[in-house]
Amino acid sequence: GPLSGRRLMDVRLGELPAWLATRDFSPRGLLGGARKAWSSYYHKYINVKRGGPAGISMLLAGYCLLSYGWNYQHIKCHRWRKYH
Repeated sequence: GPLSGRRLMDVRLGELPAWLATRDFSPRGLLGGARKAWSSYYHKYINVKRGGPAGISMLLAGYCLLSYGWNYQHIKCHRWRKYH
């Protein structure tokens, strides 16, 4: 099929720059991509018939890792150190 209609996992490494050139990087396009990713995640892990705590726990674990990454420089400066 056409390159613009393929998903990221179906694109070969050599075709990646051309595929990225077909993407919409405007604020509206990025918002639409984020909305589509959230909808896909929600329907795959949270809104299922036999769901468990896996979807919510993955979301919370991701938030914890992201939060730690954002605050790493601040946390690193306040570690206990031996001064000698």
